[in-house]
Amino acid sequence: MAFQCQRDCYMKEFVTAVVSCCPAELKQEVNGKKETLKGFNVLLQDTILFPEGGGQPDDHGLIGEVPVLRVTRQGPDAVHFVTSPVEVGQEVRVTVDWERRFDHMQQHSGQHLITALADAMFGYKTTSWYIIGSVSPDLGRHRSTIELDTPSVKAVQLQELEEAVNEKIRAGIPVGVQLLDLSDPAVEKVRSRGLPDDHAGPVRIIDMEGIDANMCCGTHVTNLSHLQVTPITQTQTSAEVIKLLGTEKGKKNKTNLIFLTGNRVLKYVEKSYSTERSLVSLLKTGPDEHVEAVEKIQKSVKMLQKSNLSLLRDMAVLIARDFKNNPHRGNFFSFHKKEGDNEFMNIIANEINTEETLVFLTVGEEKGAGLFLLAGPSGQVTELGPRILELLQGKGAGKSGRFQGKANSLARREEVEAFLRQRCKHHSSEEE
Repeated sequence: MAFQCQRDCYMKEFVTAVVSCCPAELKQEVNGKKETLKGFNVLLQDTILFPEGGGQPDDHGLIGEVPVLRVTRQGPDAVHFVTSPVEVGQEVRVTVDWERRFDHMQQHSGQHLITALADAMFGYKTTSWYIIGSVSPDLGRHRSTIELDTPSVKAVQLQELEEAVNEKIRAGIPVGVQLLDLSDPAVEKVRSRGLPDDHAGPVRIIDMEGIDANMCCGTHVTNLSHLQVTPITQTQTSAEVIKLLGTEKGKKNKTNLIFLTGNRVLKYVEKSYSTERSLVSLLKTGPDEHVEAVEKIQKSVKMLQKSNLSLLRDMAVLIARDFKNNPHRGNFFSFHKKEGDNEFMNIIANEINTEETLVFLTVGEEKGAGLFLLAGPSGQVTELGPRILELLQGKGAGKSGRFQGKANSLARREEVEAFLRQRCKHHSSEEE
């Protein structure tokens, strides 16, 4: 039931037996939305699929023909989530999604190398790390991160570190695995962030010869030369490559170091080149002039936005005055404009005497999301505001005769307007 790929992380297939298969649910996020998937948790006699942990995502693969969507660790057991049941007791072939596995091997070994040299060269300790996603065209969201215990990393240090790690890759340093008993004195000599409370069995050590020895449960390459980009054709040669993309401010006076290694670098280059070609077509300039061209566009956009805001303010004043000059205006005013903002609506409300008039204003897509403002006599606004929120599926609050917020849908705007108009008529008849 435990993860058996302790030494040979290059194992792609494995025959084992199904121990149990129980109904289960998997909570996951798809396109930014959380959903719950019904399926089954499967325990195998042994497995070569890595359960997520230690900063490394889990393996995916197949149990027979059934896709494995998640592998988690529960004590010594690896639990496989599948959407179709498998027969208990049957012998099955487990297959690893090799592209995902090898990508994680490259990123994890790259992290060990960077962590070791950042410590040795500058005394920067690693406090955490994370592989974001797996190899994907969307590399903006699929970078690996190392959290360093330092407020900042100088540009020259970043360059020196990148040169040093790639030198080790060129040297083809072996990466070995040792399984030691917890009582072995050698365990005390390796780098470690501590063992989990439910640890069982031998201690696994990843040893980069002459560079680093570290407790680790994850999957790794057997030689640093495997961090190179895999050649696409026989005529292409591999090149040593860990690319440090830069740093970001981390939590509690720490620094996040962003990096790519192995095939992710190739994907990053391909994506960057594709983006560059698109920008050449759109901006009608060469790559070296893209920044200057975008800066000019930004300046033009800011000027247009400023001019547009000025026109909207003037329009808001004219809309309010047109209503005030109407001798048959009544005690209710409603207006919608696709383009606009909170300031636009507030200017209209300010220009109209809302102590006598109930004002309902909206901006945004007619059937989509937008903003709303209800202004008028304080009592009416307090009473009607919550109902407006309900009809517009919105969020908001009010005080001093104004109730405003965001509307998830303006599809029922006409219904709201009719409701408010009727309430105003009812209110007028009561006063009479």
